[in-house]
Amino acid sequence: MSTPDAKQHWEEHYSARDRIWSGRVNVRLSEIATTLTPGRALDLGCGEGGDAVWLAEQGWQVVAVDIAETALRRAADEAAARGVADRISFQQQDLSTGFPEGEFDLVSAHFLHSTFPLDRMPIFAAAARAVRPGGMLLIVNHSGPPPWHAELDHHNTFDAPQDIVAALNLPAELWETAEIRSVEREVTTPEGKPFTWFDNVIILRRR
Repeated sequence: MSTPDAKQHWEEHYSARDRIWSGRVNVRLSEIATTLTPGRALDLGCGEGGDAVWLAEQGWQVVAVDIAETALRRAADEAAARGVADRISFQQQDLSTGFPEGEFDLVSAHFLHSTFPLDRMPIFAAAARAVRPGGMLLIVNHSGPPPWHAELDHHNTFDAPQDIVAALNLPAELWETAEIRSVEREVTTPEGKPFTWFDNVIILRRR
């Protein structure tokens, strides 16, 4: 598929409602980032900016990337409203065809799933290359689609975390696998029923 098709897909996704996401930071990111000294962070697929704005509030300088102009506009408005616009550089980019320049102390790829065809492994490989020595790569994925949206697996991939790490094939002398785990998360179905979902967490540290 061409890049304009991907952009159109995500523009339609974000334009469908005034807000798609909660605006809150992802829990796994907050758990990890609060243990680190703030530096330079890269947020891949930043959406409406929940993670990027929170990181900036914690003292990070952030590059936040998304393909959708609507999402980036909302994220920039949120950053301005919370007084951290000067700490975030928002960039529109199709990660399947390009990648932000520079090195980062933290690269975060949270729920980089897609209902549009997307090969994620080259993106994860580029993310690893963007981590500076001593920095960290954080990848968080859903373990599978929720039962009320089973059709989401049409283009989404829900790789086991061990398979992602194996595919990256990072040199052991340069990288340490700090953590691979599956974490329970309690959510509510559209019908209001409780549901236990699992997130796969991968933390890789460059030596």
